[in-house]
Parts: sequence; C-alpha cells; structure tokens
Amino acid sequence: MIVEVKNLEKTYKNGLKALNGLSLEVREKEIYGLLGPNGSGKTTTIHCILQLLQYDKGEIILFDQEMKPNRLDLKAKIGLVPQNVAVFNELTVYDNIDFFCGLYIRDKKLRKQYVEEAISFVSLEDYRKFYPKKLSGGLLRRLNIACGIAHKPELIIFDEPTVAVDPQSRNKILEGIKKLNEQGSTIIYTSHYMEEVEQICSYIVIMDKGEIIAHGTKEKLKEEIDLGATIVIETKEEALALIEKEAYVLNVEYKDKELIIQTIKGDSYLPKIVELLTAHGFKIGRIYSELPTLNDVFLKLTGKELRD
Repeated sequence: MIVEVKNLEKTYKNGLKALNGLSLEVREKEIYGLLGPNGSGKTTTIHCILQLLQYDKGEIILFDQEMKPNRLDLKAKIGLVPQNVAVFNELTVYDNIDFFCGLYIRDKKLRKQYVEEAISFVSLEDYRKFYPKKLSGGLLRRLNIACGIAHKPELIIFDEPTVAVDPQSRNKILEGIKKLNEQGSTIIYTSHYMEEVEQICSYIVIMDKGEIIAHGTKEKLKEEIDLGATIVIETKEEALALIEKEAYVLNVEYKDKELIIQTIKGDSYLPKIVELLTAHGFKIGRIYSELPTLNDVFLKLTGKELRD
C-alpha cells in the first residue's frame, strides 16, 4: 500500500470540521481520483498527507511507514503538482526544473539527466531558455508538471492540473499522466472535469463534508445509483404530460424542442417510449440515448454540481 489514511480528523479554529474520521487507501500503481465539491475536504486531505497541515487525530502511513513532518526521506518519494502554478518568474524553464529537482537529487550529473528527461517528457525542448512570463497558459502548466516530477517520485499528486488550459494542452497533460503511471508512478488526481476522471482514473473516491460517501471503479459507482439512460427525443411539448406519468421515468423536461427523459436503472426504455408516443400520434424527429456519466453519479450522491 502506498498511502493509508486512518480515521483522520481536522477542525479549523473557526469551528469548521474539515475531516470527519476519514480513512482511505491508495494502492501501488493506481490512478486514484479524489473528487468532491468545494469545501468537501480534498485539499485538506492532501495537505495532511504531505504534512503541510497539522491534524487533530488519525494516522497517515506512506510506503508502509508513519508519515511525520520530519520524514524527508518519505517526502523525497512524493511529487506535487499544485493547482496554482508554483514556479519562479526570475528563473528560466531549465533553471526552474533544475532548482526543484535539486531539492532531492544532489548528484549534479544525475540531476542534469533528470532535468533533461523532464523537459523532454513535457515537450518544452524549444522553451528551455524562456522565462515563465513568456509562456502560454498550457506551456506554464507543463512547466509546473515538470518541476513536480523531475526527481522521479514514486507518488505524484496532481491537484487540478488542467485548470484554464486549452483542449490540446489538456490532452497532452492527460496523456503524460497516463504515461507516468505506466512507468510505475502511483497517482492521486483531483479535478473538476468529470470526463478527465473517467478517462484516466482506475479508482475513484467521492468526498463530501469531510467524509467518503462513495468509492470504487467508475463502473461500480454507476451501478450503485438508481439511474438509467437519458433519452432525448425531438417532438412536441405536449408529449411531456404523457411521458411523465410512466413509472420508469425519474425526470422529464422539455428544452429546445426536445424531451429529455431520465429513466430508472434497468432495461432500455427507448422502444417503450417511442411506441407510446407513436400510439398517441406524436411525430418523432431526432432521437438518441446516453448511459449515466460519472457527473450524473456525483450529482445524485452529493446533490451538487462539481463546479459549485
């Protein structure tokens, strides 16, 4: 086990209970998705794991050893890519990576090799002499990643690494994270983009109010809620009153000339709906069906949009 958090509690001075007996386990070579609305305790959990924040009760085990603020040997095995870009504007791309790598790698020859490998990994070869203020948002995020991974940590924590970047840069970052995992790194990943979590995470935890309310693979999480397919049908608004009476319909609304029908978990209800509408004389245009997404699961469990 790479990370074990046992019965962690943290209450801030203002009385806010950020963590309420939190326990979790991160296994070797997982990409572990840590999700929750704002204020759920994600950042507090990460800061406690890193010993950047003192907690009231509980135990944190990293690499089968108890984590304490003075355990620099354990901290050297961890890489952090924070949400807010944390680089020095006075240093070039190369010098920034070299500085952060040098915190852990003292051997100059080895450090130079690691820095070059990090630059290559994030495709910043043409920008090594640039200063951060000259980089685009996407390139700056790549630099942020390179600084966090240059010393080749066994555990890497990515805290919303794709915030405010373009789609091309986002895909580059996600592919890089999957490659790091394939090379042996264990990943803890937080994001407000559910499609990212579905794409790369092998195990997912959903937090709310300092507690874990659901966990498992994305398939397992989707099975835990009574939520079936969403069916969208182009037809007249009068059909809404007909469809909402059906027992298998959880919710239905009419928007942009389309019925949006949320069904319960079970068989496909699309043929029944089409048959019902046709029998009552409604003409049907465009029609399609979507299986539940991770965002549907999140909203069902927390009652909140992730970007609240």
